Amino acid sequence: MSKNVSCNIILLTALILAALLSLTIGPVDLTIMDVMNGVFGPSNDPVSIIVSELRLPRVLLGILIGSALGVSGAALQGVLRNPLADPGVIGVSASAALGAVIAIHLGVHLVWPLFIPIFAMGGALLATLILLAVSVRESSVLMLILVGIGISSLAMAGVSLVMNLAESPMSVRDMIMWMLGSLENRTTTDLFLALPFILLGWIMMINVGQGLNALSVGEDTARSMGINLSMLKFRVVIGSAISIGAAVSVCGSIGFVGLVVPHMVRRIVTKEPGDILIPSALMGGLLLTLADMLTRLPTPGATLQLGVVTSLIGAPTFLYIIYKTRKGMR
Repeated sequence: MSKNVSCNIILLTALILAALLSLTIGPVDLTIMDVMNGVFGPSNDPVSIIVSELRLPRVLLGILIGSALGVSGAALQGVLRNPLADPGVIGVSASAALGAVIAIHLGVHLVWPLFIPIFAMGGALLATLILLAVSVRESSVLMLILVGIGISSLAMAGVSLVMNLAESPMSVRDMIMWMLGSLENRTTTDLFLALPFILLGWIMMINVGQGLNALSVGEDTARSMGINLSMLKFRVVIGSAISIGAAVSVCGSIGFVGLVVPHMVRRIVTKEPGDILIPSALMGGLLLTLADMLTRLPTPGATLQLGVVTSLIGAPTFLYIIYKTRKGMR
């Protein structure tokens, strides 16, 4: 059994165990047997309602979003050949955030809560279409990065403008809380809203491993091996945009997962960019599940937001990885 397969099995096992543990944590503490009874027991049982309608959608959505962030980060770092690339570099996350804060500013979420993810997905779609147009016309990786940075800067300027124009302090607070990211109170509706788009992004990205491995030794070598670099870049950038846009639309902005997870996986599996896609998806789901568990710790006066926890975990981890990498190069 190869090291890659063994790692995938270990990560999958850890993810399943973390998901089961996450189902037991909350205002009402449950045992593993309570969780099993809640999933397979009568639907009108109080424990079944807690597990099936409140905690299970939250856990599944966390796994789905963490996996999307992980595989997108790994694919983008591979195709851009930049270890600092993450889903935010293409501007889709910021565009989705702009759509969400516009929905909050207009107050349409008071009519129907799903207007927030719908507006967010609209912002992500607009950014995706711009990236699509650029990827068709330009094969340059540098151009894609510059366009993504431009989209992100413009979208964040739009977010600042909307927050500046907001008259209600409550609206500003809602915008800030949404941008900090959370899986709290997410339902099966949110899960099924994001699922098809994230799956579509996965389908576009998950089998580009051979192309990423070839690209890692140079574009000329990749072309000589029959790799269509334009199509490779198109699939990674658009696949990432679709899946990240859907993820951000239902949970807000989640930082550092897409940046840190590929580096964590490289240290335990391989440095080949095409071989870390699936492990990165599993590690991303595991990391976000563990981070969401930390948000349920009792804190005086407020609830920890998921984006804050991932940043507190991700930033020191990333600095440690940089330190170890630099030390190993000496």
